Amino acid sequence: MTQKPSGPDLGDPTIGTSDEVPVDLRDYGPEDWIAFVLFWALAGVVFLQFFTRYVLNDSLAWTEEIARYLLMTVCFVGSGMAMRRMTHIHVEFLFVYMPRALAKAISVAVDVVRIVFFAYATWLGWRITEIMEYQRMVVIDVSMAWVFGICTLGLAGVTLRAVQVAIGHWRAGESPLTRVAAEGRHQ
Repeated sequence: MTQKPSGPDLGDPTIGTSDEVPVDLRDYGPEDWIAFVLFWALAGVVFLQFFTRYVLNDSLAWTEEIARYLLMTVCFVGSGMAMRRMTHIHVEFLFVYMPRALAKAISVAVDVVRIVFFAYATWLGWRITEIMEYQRMVVIDVSMAWVFGICTLGLAGVTLRAVQVAIGHWRAGESPLTRVAAEGRHQ
């Protein structure tokens, strides 16, 4: 008589499925995926730079420049993701001590100023992109307008996300800043 081994049956396809959380891709926006691709391109270029410099002892000249530009584009494209999730840095300290009405008014002003700032930054980015059309990269013969164009698109995405966030705050009648003000008074 053979004994059945104790423990899970490794051939059972249902093992481990009871505690798994289904993946919900609806939480990700287009800027998340673009930043994801740019980030991994950056990681690949930096690894290639490291490998050629320290292992082969013959560095590829273009890797440093391309890594710099990829880092710039990840920053600007990824900032749209941070705006959508409201994870940009903001100061909450004073809102704890403000009356709710004042906190709400300042929160609305913050939303408006943020939209104006990012819209202006987008316009400036567009202007710089136009100027850089004839400027070439140092190592690769590609126009710098590509780099600045991607950064400008990132700024445009941040502007659109700032408008969406502001509309959400105005419809809800509160923002994270006004919630801080309300929580500060209840403690």
